[in-house]
Amino acid sequence: MRILVKAKPNSKEEKIEKIENSTFLIAVKEPPLQGKANRAIIKKLSEYFNIPVSSVVLLSGFSSKIKVFEIKNLESDGN
Repeated sequence: MRILVKAKPNSKEEKIEKIENSTFLIAVKEPPLQGKANRAIIKKLSEYFNIPVSSVVLLSGFSSKIKVFEIKNLESDGN
């Protein structure tokens, strides 16, 4: 499953908000330096979906606020 994430690094509080079916707004306290914010977002997604961190892969948007993630090993709701 692929999801679109609008990242908000350097936020005062951490949160994850589902905007649409596969679009999320994720705020993390970490700065966007040396991949720290990306790692924090991956951790938040793994907690949200209750899956291992290794099942969340950043596909694009490494240095952008708009990112695309692949969520592996997630049961599909439909066919």
